[in-house]
Amino acid sequence: MTNVIFMPTWYDVTIYNVLEVFEEVKDSGIKHFGFKDIGPEENVYEKLVKRCREEGMTVYLEIVRPTLKEHLESVKMGIRLKVDHIIGGKPEFTKPTLELLKNTGIRYWPYVGKVVGHPCRLTGTIEEIINEAKKLEELGVDGLNILSYRYVGNAEELVKAVKEAVEIPIIATGWVNTLERIRKMAELGVWGLTVGGTSILAKKLVPGGSLSDQLKAALMEVKKVKSKRETT
Repeated sequence: MTNVIFMPTWYDVTIYNVLEVFEEVKDSGIKHFGFKDIGPEENVYEKLVKRCREEGMTVYLEIVRPTLKEHLESVKMGIRLKVDHIIGGKPEFTKPTLELLKNTGIRYWPYVGKVVGHPCRLTGTIEEIINEAKKLEELGVDGLNILSYRYVGNAEELVKAVKEAVEIPIIATGWVNTLERIRKMAELGVWGLTVGGTSILAKKLVPGGSLSDQLKAALMEVKKVKSKRETT
């Protein structure tokens, strides 16, 4: 079943009251929790990771800082925090990232394709992105991070094509912010998908509902896809 990863961020920045939000949603059923490398001070992330561990959650750091120097600083922070997964980061930064992560046990899922701007957008043709995905797979990454609905073309066609072209798993990030989009990504069989500011914090999935209600709705949508697949 597709894993739902909660990223409490706005415009690629982790919210500063992330610890409060964590306490509000910890009993929603969410088991995967992440944050961007831009936002609060590292000591806040230390407390967050500690609470995630206490609640039995898997922890993700998504890197959006644009330069190699900044990227590697964020990778080192992820190592210090002992996160489970580092996702994001420009494809051209993959080799030095894998070197830093060697023997840490942290799984790495870089962006694939040409990532521009902040918040990040994904450009390039599907063919170009597939070719790059294959190169990243050869380098030994654990999976790929596709900025699905931030792609300038058709997000679903892109994810489907890349998934068929590689053997490694995919996390779909970027504006997966409606129940329909969550369902589409789950139907395509992505390993994981992220939900955050424009879905959960904006309370878009369940108008008038709590943050926990939003996450429960996202989780339920993925479970529906799993159930349907098992009965057909």
